[in-house]
Amino acid sequence: MSSTTPSKPQVLDREEVARSRLFTIERMDLRFSNGEERTFERLKGSGAGAVMIVAMPDPEHVLLIREYAAGFDDYALTLPKGLVDPGEDIITAANRELMEECGVGAHNIEPLVELSLAPNYMNHRMQVLLASDLYAKRLPGDEPEPLIVETHALEELPALLTRDDFHEARAIAALYIARDKLRADRSTERWW
Repeated sequence: MSSTTPSKPQVLDREEVARSRLFTIERMDLRFSNGEERTFERLKGSGAGAVMIVAMPDPEHVLLIREYAAGFDDYALTLPKGLVDPGEDIITAANRELMEECGVGAHNIEPLVELSLAPNYMNHRMQVLLASDLYAKRLPGDEPEPLIVETHALEELPALLTRDDFHEARAIAALYIARDKLRADRSTERWW
């Protein structure tokens, strides 16, 4: 198996196919390095990116929110998240989203990992941050109804995966990455 990465395809043409207030669908005509030509469509997000927060009220627990997920037309259990507003950095955006969605802020917020979702047809990236040393503070948000905030033990991830309402891949990946980082930090006593 070859370990060399082929050259990126040449973009022959781009056209905006559709636009909503949140997304743009773009058609791309491409020529690959072997001469093959294909048309791809991709969903482009708007704004300066997004954040997802693993908020730890104590060293063993994480805050999850229950919110309406329009894609499934049902409620889902997930991590707090949201768009980065113009002029915000990811730390400021994460703290604002925590205040809006969970009614808490964090004295300590650190970047954890960047995740993507369906990169073959979406250019969306999510910055995952780890938040600790929480304090009570609520900001008005843009949610149409109050979110339900739940506290779960981080070590009980396998049990969460058996639930019908906990299935967002980004949240699952973020929690496992956070859990493994915290375990490593605890073994060197760098966290809490």
